[in-house]
Amino acid sequence: MASIHKDIPIDAPAHDVWDAVRDFGALHRRLVPGFVLDTKLDGEARIVSFANGTMARELLVDCDDARRRLVYAVISERIKQHSASVQVIAEGEGCCRLVWTVDVLPPEIAPYMNGQMDQAALAMQKALARPAKVESGFASGRAK
Repeated sequence: MASIHKDIPIDAPAHDVWDAVRDFGALHRRLVPGFVLDTKLDGEARIVSFANGTMARELLVDCDDARRRLVYAVISERIKQHSASVQVIAEGEGCCRLVWTVDVLPPEIAPYMNGQMDQAALAMQKALARPAKVESGFASGRAK
């Protein structure tokens, strides 16, 4: 079995990031827009349509608000085993880390999964980061 670990810094409060992570049916709108094009709920599962054309059925295993931890499993014919956990850890008032772990069989699929997770991590950082604070003002004077 292969284990893939991602530790993703997010420039946003942990409660805001957790709110997006726990919204199981809104991947395409809140967590990884652009990386995921659509998400449809089907009972305790979600059908995920990725930008690269692949689809996955992901089963919700656990959503723990106290620990800010979500666990899901992928059900597929080509993947023998896939389980994942996403946990949001506060790091100060305005930022956090998202710790994402995936265990997968066969191990030969791990390099592909690792690359996909890297792309998803970038999409998360972009979607969840607070907008830059714009300082406005006018500076007058001439260079001497």
